[in-house]
Amino acid sequence: MNRIKQKLQEDKKLLSIYFTAGYPQLNDTVKIIQDLEKSGVDFIEVGLPFSDPLADGPTIQESSTAALKNGMHTELLFEQLKDIRKTVSIPLILMGYFNPVLQYGVEAFCKKCQEIGIDGLILPDLPLDVYQEEYESTFKQYGLINIFLITPQTSDQRIKAIDAASDGFIYMVSSASTTGAKEGFGEEQSSYFERISGMHLNNPQIVGFGISNAQTFQQATEKTKGAIIGSAFIKHLTQNGVNGIGDFVKNIRK
Repeated sequence: MNRIKQKLQEDKKLLSIYFTAGYPQLNDTVKIIQDLEKSGVDFIEVGLPFSDPLADGPTIQESSTAALKNGMHTELLFEQLKDIRKTVSIPLILMGYFNPVLQYGVEAFCKKCQEIGIDGLILPDLPLDVYQEEYESTFKQYGLINIFLITPQTSDQRIKAIDAASDGFIYMVSSASTTGAKEGFGEEQSSYFERISGMHLNNPQIVGFGISNAQTFQQATEKTKGAIIGSAFIKHLTQNGVNGIGDFVKNIRK
């Protein structure tokens, strides 16, 4: 069974951490993954830096720019991760934009992911219909779960279509803005969380965008299976390098 599906069966709220590959230093990627697993996170999303990250707020954009300047690119990331399954067993997800995948070659990219032991992909700008028509069979051939995003603006009809096409979890974007840490969730988010909960979807939901501390993690997971922290962790890396990752995670879980 795919590691993502196994993890989703666990009876607890799941914490996923996102970071940008090649940041803060080019060769930090593997150490960050290893330290996050030791700290007890449930999923890791490794961001493939891109020059035009439309969905990302300033924190992740800046980390992406810095990682590209450091020399990070797709082939190098695959090289860095080639032995990752010798030391790490939790689910690993690559997150990025579709252009680098297309440039690499979709089948070649998926094949490489399978060889390394990547469990899933999050590609926010790959439309559902294009995925289903052109790429679904390739993703499935190589054992990759494709994770789709929904937002407060996504219609019920489209959410049901995404749920039907999904085979892992649904990435529930908490607001219509870009990524970034927030102090808390307002009424708009609460009613959105209620609405999705009331739809009784087949796939669990994991909330992203705006989660930065124990309070927002708790709020985000009241009605969902888990939450994703990105910008707050990138800020931690900016300030501390690869030190204190365990403390960062402990503060979210407390």
